[in-house]
Amino acid sequence: MAVRATMARFPIDPDAQDACGMPWGVTVTPFASKDENGQPPLYGSDAHLLPRCENCYAYFNTYCELDHWAWNCSLCGTLNGLSSEAITRYSHPQSCAEMSSSFIDLELPMEGSEEQIMQARPVYVAAVDLASSEEFLELIKSALQATLEALAPGSLFGLATFSHKIGLYDVQGPIPVVKNVFIPPDPEGSLPVELEDVMPLLQFLAPVETCKERITSALETLRPTTSWERTPGAGQGLDGVLMGGRGFGVAMEALFNYLGSEYGSTFALARVFAFLSGPPDYGAGQLDTRRYGEQYASKGEDADRALLPEQTPFYKDLATVAVQAGVSVDIFAVTNEYTDLASLKFLSIESGGSLFLYSNTDDSTLPQDMYRMLSRPYAFNCVLRLRTSSEFQPGHSYGHFFADPQYENVQHIICCDSFATYAYDFDFANTTGFSRHAAEQPVVQIAFQYTVVVPPEELSSSGSTSRGKHSLKRRLRIRTMQFGTAQNISELYDSVDPEAVLSLLVHKVILASLEQGVREGRMLLHDWLVILTAQYNEAFKLTQYKNGGGLMNGQIDNAFTQCPQLQHLPRLVFALLRNPLLRYHEEGIHPDYRIYLQCLFSRAALITSGSPIFLLDAFTTLIVFYSSTADPSLPFPPPHDCLLRTTINKLKQERSITPKLIFIRGGQDDATSFENYLIEEQDVDGSGLASVMGFVTFLEDITQSVLEYMK
Repeated sequence: MAVRATMARFPIDPDAQDACGMPWGVTVTPFASKDENGQPPLYGSDAHLLPRCENCYAYFNTYCELDHWAWNCSLCGTLNGLSSEAITRYSHPQSCAEMSSSFIDLELPMEGSEEQIMQARPVYVAAVDLASSEEFLELIKSALQATLEALAPGSLFGLATFSHKIGLYDVQGPIPVVKNVFIPPDPEGSLPVELEDVMPLLQFLAPVETCKERITSALETLRPTTSWERTPGAGQGLDGVLMGGRGFGVAMEALFNYLGSEYGSTFALARVFAFLSGPPDYGAGQLDTRRYGEQYASKGEDADRALLPEQTPFYKDLATVAVQAGVSVDIFAVTNEYTDLASLKFLSIESGGSLFLYSNTDDSTLPQDMYRMLSRPYAFNCVLRLRTSSEFQPGHSYGHFFADPQYENVQHIICCDSFATYAYDFDFANTTGFSRHAAEQPVVQIAFQYTVVVPPEELSSSGSTSRGKHSLKRRLRIRTMQFGTAQNISELYDSVDPEAVLSLLVHKVILASLEQGVREGRMLLHDWLVILTAQYNEAFKLTQYKNGGGLMNGQIDNAFTQCPQLQHLPRLVFALLRNPLLRYHEEGIHPDYRIYLQCLFSRAALITSGSPIFLLDAFTTLIVFYSSTADPSLPFPPPHDCLLRTTINKLKQERSITPKLIFIRGGQDDATSFENYLIEEQDVDGSGLASVMGFVTFLEDITQSVLEYMK
């Protein structure tokens, strides 16, 4: 569990918080195997015996005061009695993880029968769009071949297709057999028959270790649906517009109900990989993609605002069905056609899945992404709870989860991998703040309860006799952190973590964009930097006034020269304003790409990074640029055993998606893709359009805005 605070030293009171101008909060990556300093948790057992505070329900931790009969809660100060069992337990503190470390991972007893615990198997279902092209299906076949290589023995795999009909493949016999059920074209219609009646679920879900070759054979039979195959209703849509016959909504709903019948017995979590080549345009859940285009100019609507909200609650409601069925959905859209990911995204983000977008099949990294995604561990049925000292409290929470309807500050996460990151901002609970003289310091405790599937090889190595069977393990991971308080604004600024600040800002900007439009998100970010610059200058008494009392024009330190920790922020803000996430519709930013970036940036932690060879890291793209002055004898592209390649491979491993890798030789190759990222040669001048001005002009604009703000 990695936790990064925007400020390592907390503001002493609300006045100090307001005066510093910094967002106050933390980012949390709960399933990271180590903390932010590279330290793993201390493992232990009997999490159900861990004492909890009678007042705030926080868990006992190393910051609590303990005597023979009682303990004081480090969060709220309540004196709690110890049970006789706990007294015996803590008479041998060296055997208790919670007595030795503030970062622990403890085993919990599993609910359910022993048979359910020992026989749960990982289930994966691929749902492939046949209303597509040959090129699309060839890419999907490669991706699913990579998937089969990554899946652990004992996994169950199902292959389904959708177009104007749903196809279910039985690959457990000598020859792959597909059974189809037709989707009604009516937007209010439902399947005439349940999928269970078409093919029993356990006939559909095949063991990977014995059926891999047959699954491969089935993949080779996939062909695009041709126009003559479709039912008459599949060819026409609203107002006679030709439709592709892509019944995605009905297919997903049917699959969730299909899988849900075995939730809790055959599987504890099923993952559905949905491969889309365009928008759903047939049957229930079809989307009207005509809302994208030049029609907004005639209607006087703001495209940057109108294209961000979902056009129908269908997929948000469907996500609830998925969650209830124990299904996590990953959507892989391979298209440059408007697909309305603003509506589809809820299906993935609320079920704990991911949303991927690839503009074409030629340079798609889909096979690599599939393999890497399935090669890293993940947890499921997770509950995340953040508690704080009584002087402050969590405000907003951000991330791909759904909030508990009963308890505050409790989030449920269906599926969580080691990259999934969540963010919280803090508010003071009262006007007093923290005591300047008390020995107690602010405390944050994060509890993460989760389930993992332990494969047979791990069970056998631990002495278990359950060969060939997967087992469920329920665990409780707890991180308790104590923070100092800053006695002045210099201490606050010196403790700033720019990357944590950037992550929290991105969440706030995305929220503002979704609620009020891209323009509002840009204004929020711009105004934040103006206010921060003004407050920094006032705090360090850097502003100079004329004899008449007015500010001297231009006497503003916009580079934060007195505070090294703040010096990255103007550049980060400028880069974020130039990112497609916040660029305007008229600049050619595809709305689906913007939604994809919102989903990507709100799920992962954002970490930033005199040679003739440059490595440019733009998160989704890595560019190796050889300048024209580079020695011609240098090998191009760089060899696989060099330090640069090692660095590139490390960056790929630390990222939730596979970045596109480009090699460019200056003076010989087209360097446009490299030059487009050189943001200091572009401008953010209010219109959002690039011009001859650059980063220096941006800082001058910030200075003028600061002078106006401080008048």
